[in-house]
Amino acid sequence: MSQEQILTELEALERRVFDLRTQSETEDLKVPSELLKARRDIARMRTILRQREAAAGAPSAPPAEEKPTV
Repeated sequence: MSQEQILTELEALERRVFDLRTQSETEDLKVPSELLKARRDIARMRTILRQREAAAGAPSAPPAEEKPTV
C-alpha cells in the first residue's frame, strides 16, 4: 500500500471505531468484537507508518546517556 492509501484507510478505521463506540453507548453491538478488530487494525496501520518513517531516515530519539555508577 502507498502512504496515501494507508492514511486513507487509517482515517476510515478511526471513523469506524468512533461509529462503533457511539453505537455501543446507544444500543447493543451485534458483533462486539468488531470494535477490537478495528482498533487493532489502526495499531497495525500506525506501526507500518512508523516503520516507514524510521526506514526513511527520520530522526529518532537520541540515545539515553548512561549514568556513572558510584
